[in-house]
Amino acid sequence: MGDSKLSSLRLKRTSPRLLCTATKQKNNGQNLEEDSNPGDQKPEPSSAEKTLIEEKVKLEEQLKETMEKYKRALADTENLRQRSQKMVDEAKLYGIQGFCKDLLEVADILEKATESVPQEEIKEENPHLKNLYEGLVMTEVQIQKVFKKHGLLKLNPVGARFDPYEHEALFHTPVEGKEPGTVALVTKVGYKLHGRTLRPALVGVAKEA
Repeated sequence: MGDSKLSSLRLKRTSPRLLCTATKQKNNGQNLEEDSNPGDQKPEPSSAEKTLIEEKVKLEEQLKETMEKYKRALADTENLRQRSQKMVDEAKLYGIQGFCKDLLEVADILEKATESVPQEEIKEENPHLKNLYEGLVMTEVQIQKVFKKHGLLKLNPVGARFDPYEHEALFHTPVEGKEPGTVALVTKVGYKLHGRTLRPALVGVAKEA
């Protein structure tokens, strides 16, 4: 009986300590679990990582700026190529305009020569004049074919509306049966080379009475 009482007293004395120890172990286990969870707190980036991030942002900005400069350079190069090509094409088309202007004087002389021949004198009884006239007409027709082949066209705008880009008005006068603002008379024909006026036609323009 005495031994059992002593044992029960010892258990009563030691049980509070055991309870405290168990509580501490439980709390320590919870703290360890909280500390071991990496998702609760994010570590602060180090100075080296911050430097790398800053360098990355700078490089991305530099790359963007370089790409924009590259695109602008490509656009400028393409525009320059197109302008150069246009100049080359125009040089091919209009490089002969100086030569054409000189030939226009020859065409004018041929036209005046054929107009000056009296039509009543062109007959079989006058073969020399007839042959000369026919030769002038054939030459004039041929030179107009050559002009057309190279894009040179005659402007003889009788009855057309006056166009300051194609015509040069020598005078304005009332003309019966002509609408005001139209070409009533052409004193010298004009020419256009590939759509560009090479020489304006010299005209008289009708106006209101």
